[in-house]
Amino acid sequence: MAKQLAFYVDSDRCMGCFTCAMACKNQYHQEKGVVWRKVYPLSEAIYPHRERAFYSLACNHCENPTCLNVCPVKAYYKRDQDGIVVHEQEKCIGCGNCIRSCPYGAPQYNPALKKAEKCSFCWQRVDAGLSPACVLSCPVDAIQMVDLDKFDAPGLVQYAPGFPKFPALNPSVRFRLPKQPLVVRREGI
Repeated sequence: MAKQLAFYVDSDRCMGCFTCAMACKNQYHQEKGVVWRKVYPLSEAIYPHRERAFYSLACNHCENPTCLNVCPVKAYYKRDQDGIVVHEQEKCIGCGNCIRSCPYGAPQYNPALKKAEKCSFCWQRVDAGLSPACVLSCPVDAIQMVDLDKFDAPGLVQYAPGFPKFPALNPSVRFRLPKQPLVVRREGI
């Protein structure tokens, strides 16, 4: 397998503070309403304890990205050295094919520029030997940058409950699921 950088989302650690999403927003100054990284509370059907478990999601930098495959002007490319899917906004014509075709909702429409944009995995920071802004900002290390070729930990899943399953795309994200909280009982109370 060639090197493929991925986001590792530890839902057992994530506390839903939105620091990762704000770090992304601060790094790239997206227009109002354009959000590249979102924090989703898990529904009670997935995790029965309300507002206690979250998925922090952005572009999954898929092995076979639909955004790249449907773009008529080749505004997307996948980097050979690390698998990051880059959007070249200067080439974008704003047709919306990528927005409509991505089942994960990663490409977003920028109404000011009338073009698409998405998480870049902070490739400029990665090239400088730094972590993506979202990873660097997380106070509990609930989101990490990993190389899928070298990253193997017990209990990880690629398709967490509630995360859409599209094996043909092979999204480059891995999850640790949240554990049930311990119940403390005191006798005689």
